[in-house]
Amino acid sequence: MSSAEQQAHTEMQAWQQQMQRPPSFMNRFTRRVQVRLNALLPERVHVAITAAIKQMVRGVLFGSQHTTRQPVLASPLAAREFAVRSAVRNYRTMATTEGAITGAGGFLLGLADFPLLLSLKLKLLFDVAALYGYDVKDYTERLYLLHIFQLAFSSQHTRNDTYRRLATWDTYRHTLPTDVHEFDWRTFQQEYRDYIDLAKMAQLVPVIGAAVGAVANYRLIDQLGTTAINCYRMRHFAAEETRQLPT
Repeated sequence: MSSAEQQAHTEMQAWQQQMQRPPSFMNRFTRRVQVRLNALLPERVHVAITAAIKQMVRGVLFGSQHTTRQPVLASPLAAREFAVRSAVRNYRTMATTEGAITGAGGFLLGLADFPLLLSLKLKLLFDVAALYGYDVKDYTERLYLLHIFQLAFSSQHTRNDTYRRLATWDTYRHTLPTDVHEFDWRTFQQEYRDYIDLAKMAQLVPVIGAAVGAVANYRLIDQLGTTAINCYRMRHFAAEETRQLPT
């Protein structure tokens, strides 16, 4: 293992410990509050929000595969991660600018930030997958991206469950539904909405909206990038261990 790979492995292990931490008291309290708030919403509202997010995500998932770069093959991990970090910086800049503009535009323009930011996040994941050498034309690879997204933007309780699936992906992928409609979209949208509500609601406030939007989008893209990098590191090192096993 090269020094770059050793550093990546050490960083991944520290990240893995964070992903497996049990929910703290504040995590549990926040989750209870969010569950109660969600229970106050009429069922038709949940159905409408789930359908809207499902269509937005599916539109990007099945549209971006035609515009995403080809998988990068036969490249060392250090070169891949240099390119990935460059991509994260570019998307972070775009998201920061977009958040500042929509945040400065008042309530109506601020609402447009949600689908725009969602598209940027998913497109970033497509590029990261290709840079690590994975072909997103494969249906299970697109579901892998959804799991990365869910891991990045969920409560600690859901994060623990999602992490376990990603950590055993080669086994878990064989249990996946063959129809994307069977994915748990309701949990996906609730966790995502609950995670970003506080930051994004502040973006709609006049005067401070531009600054809040820029900072929030910067941090959300940065967090997604870090999560994606470590998820693909897990697959890289798992594959390395498999190759070293005696035949």
